[in-house]
Amino acid sequence: MFSEMFMKLWENGLIQMGIWETIYMTVLSTAISYCIGLPLGVVLQITDREGICPLPVFNRILGLIVNFFRSIPFIILMVAMLPVAKWIVGVSLGNRAMIVMLVIASSPYIARMVESSLKEVDAGVIEAAQSMGTDNYQIVRKVLLPEAKPSLINGAVISMVTILGYSAMAATIGGTGLGQIAISYGHQRFNPDVTWCCVFLTVIIVHIIQEVGSRIAQKTDKRYRA
Repeated sequence: MFSEMFMKLWENGLIQMGIWETIYMTVLSTAISYCIGLPLGVVLQITDREGICPLPVFNRILGLIVNFFRSIPFIILMVAMLPVAKWIVGVSLGNRAMIVMLVIASSPYIARMVESSLKEVDAGVIEAAQSMGTDNYQIVRKVLLPEAKPSLINGAVISMVTILGYSAMAATIGGTGLGQIAISYGHQRFNPDVTWCCVFLTVIIVHIIQEVGSRIAQKTDKRYRA
C-alpha cells in the first residue's frame, strides 16, 4: 500500500516529526496572531461609524492598512517580509522565520474576522448597557466579547485552518512540517504516495481542529443551552 520511501520516513520518525512541527507552527502562529488581531478587530469595530466610539478617519486609515496586508498573496508576502523576519528573529529561513510570516499574514485576516463577529452582537444589548452608565471599556469586556464568543470561536477555527494551509508553504523558505516532506520526499523524488499521505494527514488535522472548535462554540452558544 505504501512505498518503501514512506515506510522509511515513518520508521525514522520523520512523518511523526512533520505532524508535530505542522501543529506547533499552526498553534503558535495562531496564538500570536490573535494577540495582535483581536485588539485590532475590537478597535475596528468600536471606531466604526456605528460603533460605541466612532472615529471615522482613524477607522478608515486603520482599515486601509489592514486591507493592504490582507490582500497580499501569502507566497508574495513571504518573499517581501524576509528582511522583517531576519530583523525580528535573526534569521530569514526556517520555522522561526515562517512563524513571523504566518503572523504578519494572518493578523489582518483575524482582525477582520473579529470585527465581523462583534458586529453580529445585538445593538439592543449594547444600548441597554450604555443606559446603565457602563463605560466603553466595560462594554467591550463584559458585553461585546462575551456575546460574540461563539462567533469568535468559529472564526478562530477558520483562522487556524487557514494558517495551517499557509504553513504548508514553509518548505519554500526552509521551513519543516508536512509541507516540506511532501515537496522534498514526495514531489521532488517522484513518490506521489508520500505527497498524498501528507495531504491525508493534513486533512485529518483540519478535521480535528474543526470538530473540536465546533463543539466548543456550541457549548458557549446560548441557543444550544438547555
